[in-house]
Amino acid sequence: MVREKTRMPMSTAGITSYYEEYRSSIEISPQQVILLGLLIAALTIALHIWGAGLLQ
Repeated sequence: MVREKTRMPMSTAGITSYYEEYRSSIEISPQQVILLGLLIAALTIALHIWGAGLLQ
C-alpha cells in the first residue's frame, strides 16, 4: 500500500515584498508633529475657557 504524504501549505516568504523606503511629497519631522499637537491642545483649552463667552 502507498502511504500518502502530508501536505503543508506553501510559503510565500520569498515572493512578498515590503517597501520601507517610501518618499512622500510632504515631509514632516517628529518635532513638527509634536508642536502641532501642542498647538491644537492649547487652542482646544483656550476655546473651552473663553469660547463660551463668544457664543453669548
